[in-house]
Amino acid sequence: MLGQAPPTAFSEKLAGHAFEVRPASGNRRALQERLSTQSGVVDALILGEHVRVVTDQPAEAAELEKTFSRPDDPVTVQAVAPRFEDAFIYLLRSEKKENTRNGTTLVLPAEISPDDQEEIIVVRDLERKFGDFYAVRNLSFSVRKGEIFGLLGANGAGKSTTFRMLCGLLPASGGTLRVAGLDLRVARAEARGRIGYMAQKFSLYEGLTIRQNLKFFSSAYGLHGKKQRQRMDWALDAFELRALGDNISGELPLGFKQRLAMAAALMHAPEILFLDEPTSGVDPLARREFWHRINALAEAGVTVLVTTHFMEEAEYCDRLVIMARGQVLAAGEPEELKKNAISAKTPNPTMEDAFIALIEEFDARD
Repeated sequence: MLGQAPPTAFSEKLAGHAFEVRPASGNRRALQERLSTQSGVVDALILGEHVRVVTDQPAEAAELEKTFSRPDDPVTVQAVAPRFEDAFIYLLRSEKKENTRNGTTLVLPAEISPDDQEEIIVVRDLERKFGDFYAVRNLSFSVRKGEIFGLLGANGAGKSTTFRMLCGLLPASGGTLRVAGLDLRVARAEARGRIGYMAQKFSLYEGLTIRQNLKFFSSAYGLHGKKQRQRMDWALDAFELRALGDNISGELPLGFKQRLAMAAALMHAPEILFLDEPTSGVDPLARREFWHRINALAEAGVTVLVTTHFMEEAEYCDRLVIMARGQVLAAGEPEELKKNAISAKTPNPTMEDAFIALIEEFDARD
C-alpha cells in the first residue's frame, strides 16, 4: 500500500510540483519528449497547447522557465494546482525509482518523410448501411502524412465501422475512400499491405509465444530471412519484450499485450497506423508509455489514425473529428474545438466539456 486518504489529501501534498509549460515553437510533442527525460521531472503530459509537468521537488515557475528553455525553443512556465492523477503518477514512479519513461527509440524506414504534407487518407461522403440502418453517413475528412488524427465519439458513434472500412476489412456502401493513394473500393488488398492495424481488443494468437506471434505476422506481411530477423530483433528491443520473448502471449499482463500488438502492427514498417481504442483497460503509466511511442512515430513521418474515449488523449491529436450516430458533429484542432465550447458556465472548457456540449446540442436538434 502506497497510501490511504481522501483524494484531495494526495493532490495537496504536491502543491508547488505541477506546472504548465508552453513552447514558443508550438511543437508540443518535441517539448514533451525533451521534458520527459529532464532531471527532476516525474511526469510530462501533453494537455492542449502546453505540456503539463510534475517535478520531484517543489519549484518556482521562473526557475523552471530558465531550466526548460533552449535558445532555439524558449518556453513559458505557469504554476497550476495539482490533480489526483499527478499524485498517483508521482507515487508509482517514486516507488519504482524511475524517471518518466524508459524504452528504445523507434526506428522508422528511411523512405518515410516527416515533412510531406500530402493527404494520405481522403474520405468523402462515406456511407455504410446494414439493411436500412446507417452506421456511417456522409462522413468526410482528410489526414496528412505524419499527422495524429483522432476519431472521438461515444460507443455506437460509428468509429470502429469507419476504421474497418479504412483498413479494407469492410466495404463501403457509398462515397470515396482513398488510403495511401489507393481507392479502397477497387484495391483493398494492396492498401492493406501499406497499413498497420491494432484492434480494440488483443487480437493476436494467445497460445503462441511473443516470438512466434512476431514471426507469424512478419511472415504474413511478406518478410522472410535476414529482413524478418532484423525486424523481429527491432520489435523485441524497441518494445522491451526480449526478456519475455518465450512467454505465452495470453498469459502476459495487459500492458505487455498492448506492446506486442503494436509491435506486430509495425513489423512491415507501414506508412499508416490505425489504432482502435488502443489504451482501453491499461493503467496511466502504460498509457503514457504507449503515447510516447506514438508521438515518436508521428515525428518520424508515420500517419496515425486513432479512436479513443479518453478525452485527455484527444489532446495528443493534431486534428480530430467528433462523431455521433455515424455523423460528424465537429472537426478541427483540439484547441479550436474547446474554444467553440466557451460559455458563461465553462469559461475554460476541457475537451470533455467540448464533447458533451456538442452531444447535447446534437440530441436537442434530433
